[in-house]
Amino acid sequence: MEEERFGRRIRGFRKLKRVQQVEFAKRIGVSTTVLGRIERGEKIPSTEQLQQIADELNIDVQELMVK
Repeated sequence: MEEERFGRRIRGFRKLKRVQQVEFAKRIGVSTTVLGRIERGEKIPSTEQLQQIADELNIDVQELMVK
């Protein structure tokens, strides 16, 4: 599922950057609950959220979309 792919990649990049979920959620302006749902593949982030996530991780949005 596409949701799971986004979630795994976001969580993986976040952990590589050694950023806790609570801190990352604050940085991108969402609740920890919403970020958790995104990372578990229960919610697809909007285009705007994807860009914000990529910016915060210092990566290109395309890196989140690679299979």
